[in-house]
Amino acid sequence: MSIWEVLAILIAGVGAGAINAVVGSGTLITFPTLVAFGFPPVTATMTNAVGLVAGGVSGTWGYRRELAGQWPRLRWQIPASLIGAGIGSWLLLHLPEKAFETIVPVLLVLALVLVILQPRLQRWTASRATRAPGDVHDTALRPGRLVLVIVSTFAVGIYGGYFTAAQGILLMGAMGVIVTDNLQRLNAAKNLLSLIVNVVAALTYTIVAFDRIHWVAAALIAVGSLVGGVIGARYGRNLSPSALRGVIVVVGIIGLWRLVA
Repeated sequence: MSIWEVLAILIAGVGAGAINAVVGSGTLITFPTLVAFGFPPVTATMTNAVGLVAGGVSGTWGYRRELAGQWPRLRWQIPASLIGAGIGSWLLLHLPEKAFETIVPVLLVLALVLVILQPRLQRWTASRATRAPGDVHDTALRPGRLVLVIVSTFAVGIYGGYFTAAQGILLMGAMGVIVTDNLQRLNAAKNLLSLIVNVVAALTYTIVAFDRIHWVAAALIAVGSLVGGVIGARYGRNLSPSALRGVIVVVGIIGLWRLVA
């Protein structure tokens, strides 16, 4: 790789880590960047999943206080994410690469649409979330809603294990509809569950397809996303959401063009 490619991937990693900590969809920065530099889509997906684990760790750690008291719900969601991510990773490794190259543009368009609609989804989530610090958080769900949150977490886990882009927005949308809780607490749960999906995917790819991962690029994304996760957790709430979405959409469109060209 040239020095410009190294810098671009490193900067993309910082952006992805920060965006994932705040809203999700950071993959739409790193994945199109790798594709634009000529990485095959499957290699880009595997490399990206491995690299973004570091950012998931720093972002989740930054929101650790908001995780307090969520165990009654997370103890069901965590296994759903683990199993779903395993299935999604298996699909990526066993379905024909041509099938992935065919479906990824569709998933990328879906992810970009979700990014554009994210403000409405966030307002919808916020309208259902408790706002006052003293409000009771809905951590122990009734059986019907508990099943819904488990199934939705499992489905997002499959999606995330196969193609990680915008899984955080999907999680926030699903939990916002089903769960009554503070928006920042839901974001903390989203960070943890997304990290679990990425860890499962990264471990699977490393064990089964070690030689298909571009380790230099993965290391650059890891370093960048680690820093970005810290920045996002600490300062991300003050960034302009419109500017973030604009960058994501532009980079995503470039990657989409590169995929279909």
